[in-house]
Amino acid sequence: MTGRGIDQVLAHPCDPAIHEPFLKSALDYVRIAEEKNGPIRRPVEPSYIWGDALAELQRAAPDARIVNLETAVTSSDEWARKGINYRMSPANIACLTAARIDCCALANNHVLDWGTAGLAETLATLRAAGLRAAGAGRNPEEAWMPAEIALASGARVLVFSAAASSSGVPASWAARRGRAGVAYLEDLSERTVKHIAAAVAAARRPGDIVVASVHWGANWGYAVSSEEQRFARALVDAGVDLVHGHSSHHAKAVEVFRSKLILYGCGDLINDYEGIGGYAEFRGDLGLMYFPTLDSVSGELVELQMTAMQMRRFRACRASAADARWLCETLEREGSRLGTGARLSEDGRIELRF
Repeated sequence: MTGRGIDQVLAHPCDPAIHEPFLKSALDYVRIAEEKNGPIRRPVEPSYIWGDALAELQRAAPDARIVNLETAVTSSDEWARKGINYRMSPANIACLTAARIDCCALANNHVLDWGTAGLAETLATLRAAGLRAAGAGRNPEEAWMPAEIALASGARVLVFSAAASSSGVPASWAARRGRAGVAYLEDLSERTVKHIAAAVAAARRPGDIVVASVHWGANWGYAVSSEEQRFARALVDAGVDLVHGHSSHHAKAVEVFRSKLILYGCGDLINDYEGIGGYAEFRGDLGLMYFPTLDSVSGELVELQMTAMQMRRFRACRASAADARWLCETLEREGSRLGTGARLSEDGRIELRF
């Protein structure tokens, strides 16, 4: 979530004016964060917000770096009347390229916060920076088209991105004939699964790994509904190798179904919520970096390592040993209902048990 307060500490921020019930300037989020953890020297370098995450990325050297980008990248003033509007200046796009992100999933409840003009500028800015995007486009075909990440083997990671109404995405944001928008899940029914299965079958080549990046569910709460579980498992049966779920501002349970990884809620890695009260029991200041290793032939999960992070001064920092243990215990508790657990390794990282 690199918009709003995060955008304001970078070198080329948007106009800070926002249209929220209680705050009218994105700079207020900077002030609140500084009151919590101390001053942020501005402007920060593009790489600043990633902090210790950059060293983790270098260590793990993943073949694909995929994020849910929950902000518009635009200077548009065509704001949607929805209470919260995220945007980052296109001139700050280097904060994404600094982490060598490969793909941004865009089907979420903030990508159209600044209208279709804002979406168009978001897509153009990402494209110009060499960043692939999935989940939004000028028409349904473009919105549902997967992003392709080439692998050294010659195969690809295909990323499909879609959003459900349960995450706050209005039906009016769905991409339609003659109207830009997002890949919208009208429901989580068998019909919807068949639609995604057909798209996967049409795009997939032998050796490809398929990721379904799904924005769904409420911001807070650990519950995984039976409908969400049925849908995620049906996606696996439809040919998806990894379900990348997000929307909740904290990490949720992990499941392994037919040897395929399902992340029901990844939580936030970067946001501007630092210092904001409420929902303290969920520890929204803590996040995880997920490093799954998949079998290159079958797409089955070999292992999942996670690195515990904490936002401090708008920077992703390695979490303390105590906080990493808290996250591990949370994953153990929530995963026990789905047949998974978690353990701390000697180096302080978290490993999935399945």
